[in-house]
Amino acid sequence: MSKTREDGETTEEKEAPTTRRGAEALVEGLKQEGVDTMFGITGGAVMPVYDALYDDEDIDHIMMGHEQGAAHAAEAYHSVTGRPGVCLATSGPGATNLITGLADADMDSRSIIAVTGQVPTEMIGNDAFQETDMRGVSMPVTKHNYLVKDEDEVPDTVQEAFYVSNTGRPGPVVVDMPKDVSKNDTDAVRGELNIEGYSPNYEGHPRQVKKAAEAIEGADKPLIFAGGGAIMADAADEVRELANENRIPVTTSLQGLGGFPEDNDLSLGMLGMHGTGYANRAVTDCDLLIGIGVRFDDRATGKIESFAPSAEVIHVDIDPAEISKNIHADIPIVGDAKRVVGDINDEMASHASPDTEDWLDTLNDWREKYPMEYEQEDGELKPQYVIEELDDRTPDDTIVCTGVGQHQMWAAQWYEYNEPRTWISSGGLGTMGCGLPMTIGAKLAAPDKEVVCIDGDGSFLMTVQELATAVREELDFTLVIINNYYMGMVRQWQELFSDERYAESELPHLPEFDKIAEAFGAKGWRLTESENVGEVLEEALEYDGPSVIDAVIDPNENVFPMVPAGSGNDEFIMGKGTQGSRIS
Repeated sequence: MSKTREDGETTEEKEAPTTRRGAEALVEGLKQEGVDTMFGITGGAVMPVYDALYDDEDIDHIMMGHEQGAAHAAEAYHSVTGRPGVCLATSGPGATNLITGLADADMDSRSIIAVTGQVPTEMIGNDAFQETDMRGVSMPVTKHNYLVKDEDEVPDTVQEAFYVSNTGRPGPVVVDMPKDVSKNDTDAVRGELNIEGYSPNYEGHPRQVKKAAEAIEGADKPLIFAGGGAIMADAADEVRELANENRIPVTTSLQGLGGFPEDNDLSLGMLGMHGTGYANRAVTDCDLLIGIGVRFDDRATGKIESFAPSAEVIHVDIDPAEISKNIHADIPIVGDAKRVVGDINDEMASHASPDTEDWLDTLNDWREKYPMEYEQEDGELKPQYVIEELDDRTPDDTIVCTGVGQHQMWAAQWYEYNEPRTWISSGGLGTMGCGLPMTIGAKLAAPDKEVVCIDGDGSFLMTVQELATAVREELDFTLVIINNYYMGMVRQWQELFSDERYAESELPHLPEFDKIAEAFGAKGWRLTESENVGEVLEEALEYDGPSVIDAVIDPNENVFPMVPAGSGNDEFIMGKGTQGSRIS
């Protein structure tokens, strides 16, 4: 029997055995939600769940090297598939090791279900071995969480957890399972889903949709700002139609990369601190800003008072809490981005498109005035060049995962993203170490696609143990380490804003990462000059298994353009020596 949920998804109802353990009811519930892959590490309090998985042939469990890696892999699984990623950890330190990944998922609106073991119910509150109040610890960084105190609650709790996590604004949900609940018998089956007080709004108000269409018709310098929410809502087609049919230029947030094809002549690339100069000029000069699935994060807006100062703002978002939180919305529309933008497109059929030719000419002038460029000297290994060469050798649907640091920004700037769900990284939390485990999750979610990871030396070292996971699972991906022997972004800020006082940002005794890769059973290469970049990339991409390229670059290379903290988006630096002056 199948059942259609309130979000439109259909789940298969399977006849449950009359009696089974709570852990078996949990696994049964996961399968009813369509789970085929999960990431975790075993331990005492969660052993009954692993025992239930032992004979199960429907769920592929991936044993990770660290629980943080399990959470990041689950994040990537959701980002690629749109379905909740699932991670599993034991009580105490196992559960708390998930917290960084949960916080990351919460900031970037990713749907993950974290199942954690817990001490037996009779011991909760007694400081038992490996006891942690996971509900209390995780509450600030999750959308919701559950402590399952009775085995009969397991089927309904699993159903509710998945529904809450992946409806409305996606987010992480914790299901904390005491060991006795996992071991006790139950004959309970899931009932009808009914969550009082939780009813996400998917339809935009028709009056607001009409106002949006009228504003678009009357604009001279409109600009679309598309974020990760547009991708999560599968609204890329609707955004593209709105832009193309009305000749409206588009900029994206970091997490919105791929939501609008960058090979489209209307694309301005990324907005914000390390966005393109012409995108930052455009948002400062536009008279209508259409925000779709964005939260107007400080890294995108710069100084709030100078962000889009002359613009009427349309803000489309599934989460009403985001409306006017940072930037006042003149035309707020709460609803699912795919449906709302689709409705705006339909409404535009009875409105004239704006005349944007003069505006587009101005933007083209700014493209020439503030080009994305770097200096490449003979033999010199530049990160921008490595990433461009990687882009040239991989298809449009390649999934790119990154860690956090300078390499992340270079990857955002110099790789061209033309399809949604092809950029996976940590945005809001800025979690170093996320790159490799996210790559594992992405490859398992899309085994037939090319998956690459662009990481940094410092970021890679934080989760290097996951190379063992990749080798054991025989995963095929290419990892490029942009190695400058520094915490590069910290060093850049110290150079530009702290009088070159490089306090604890240098990493002088790093291992040779190609040899580290070989020690784990992967294939390694080392690059120190530009001449053989193409050859090495092709060898790595053709290698059947995890391949690691240690690309040693100039430690003094910086990421530009850059909007200094506290500055407006029109005060970007094109290079060292232009700091602090308004770009005109």
